[in-house]
Amino acid sequence: MQGAPQIDQKNIRALPILVALLLSGFIGMFSETALNVALSDLMQQLSISPATAQWLTTGYLLTLGILVPVSGLLLQWFTTRQLFITSLCFSIIGTILAAIAPSFEILLTARVVQAIGTGLLLPLMFNTILIIFPAEKRGAAMGMIGLVIMVAPAIGPTIAGLLIENLSWHWIFWLALPVLIIALACGILFMQNVSKITKPRIDAISIVLSSIGFGGIVFGFSSAGESEGWGTPKVIIAIIVGVVALVLFGIRQMGMKQPMINLRAFKFPMFSLGVLMVFLCMMVILSSMLVLPMFLIRGQGYSAFKAGLLLLPGGIINGIMSPIMGRLFDKYGPKWLVIPGLAIVSASLWFFSSISATSTVVFVIVLHSALMIGISMIMMPSQTNGINQLPRDLYPDGTAIMNTLQQVAGAIGTALAVSIMAAGQKSYMNSVSNPEDPAHLIPAFTEGVQGAFIFAMIIAVIGLIISFTIKRVVVSKI
Repeated sequence: MQGAPQIDQKNIRALPILVALLLSGFIGMFSETALNVALSDLMQQLSISPATAQWLTTGYLLTLGILVPVSGLLLQWFTTRQLFITSLCFSIIGTILAAIAPSFEILLTARVVQAIGTGLLLPLMFNTILIIFPAEKRGAAMGMIGLVIMVAPAIGPTIAGLLIENLSWHWIFWLALPVLIIALACGILFMQNVSKITKPRIDAISIVLSSIGFGGIVFGFSSAGESEGWGTPKVIIAIIVGVVALVLFGIRQMGMKQPMINLRAFKFPMFSLGVLMVFLCMMVILSSMLVLPMFLIRGQGYSAFKAGLLLLPGGIINGIMSPIMGRLFDKYGPKWLVIPGLAIVSASLWFFSSISATSTVVFVIVLHSALMIGISMIMMPSQTNGINQLPRDLYPDGTAIMNTLQQVAGAIGTALAVSIMAAGQKSYMNSVSNPEDPAHLIPAFTEGVQGAFIFAMIIAVIGLIISFTIKRVVVSKI
């Protein structure tokens, strides 16, 4: 076994490392959501259909779904500095490619390269935070990560809308580039090797099964949610193949002495509960955040820029609340945050299920802000409490599991929301005497959106019921 240089905890410069990680994470999340606002512009300029344009998001998710599970292995094979610099190089190359992309094919390639950078960075970011901060300060540090992860997507649509109106979608990437270069410089100057290198055996069969499993499920659900529908052979085969591959992957991991992802992490009950909470939370937030901007633009006639502005207060409030929730978690534990958080989210979604074309700006901003406050009370405390129960040698596996299942939850949540929305529209059109009348389009769309919010509320209520079993864990010293 080969170990990395052992660094005394006192000699770790935690703040510069945290700054480098936060800058990188911010741009990774900003680029992901900012491009969503530009999709209609891209369809027009690149002469592509909505289904084709969605591949810019699906391809990104698919790459993450394949790469993130392998990250637990990479964290044990390469040093912190090597992985950080490599992830930033991929992000910078992908951003430059996207900024100069003359065609859809090059832009899609750029998105995949960017996703490789993000796929390496996210698990590295969480794993490094777990190592460089002691357990009693970990909640506050994870809260800072939460601030970045939530504020970036919140301001992404607003800034993108402004850039598209005044310049072009290419400037989304030109704006991100200097920040990535600064983050890389910070990493080169300050990043330290904090993880232990054990170089476990690489099992090619596990990598293939993991890639087919997670990739198949993300691809299947994404395809169903876009335009394929649930009954098409492509969707059914992708999901079945994905599930079978994951079952075989799980069986193989449990039988190995040095598994690619150590699924024995699930033997720790609060980790399993944390994974479930994060999974349900990601389904809720990604399905809601897909449906709400869509309704503001199509149902209420707002521009992309104005829709982004309406969602900005909630995103900023969530970012501000994340560090506060981190400190409260350090002091009081998860129970008094997660349970009220899920109650607030459930109530907000119940009110959102009555949204209509006449809903006021105040209605949208207040409910969206309440939803974001609730999310900040759930995500970080559930995640940190779960990881805290793991022995230190399982941190890479725990972060890989958490991050992988977030991508899967995103694909499943958005696919189900879009399907429920489409079914609601169809049901409304079938109930009217003249479906061809344009006057029925907005009421039909509204009914579909209301159904999607009811679906998200049901998921939140399930989470609320389960959350009563959450307990503060004693941090493992193993």
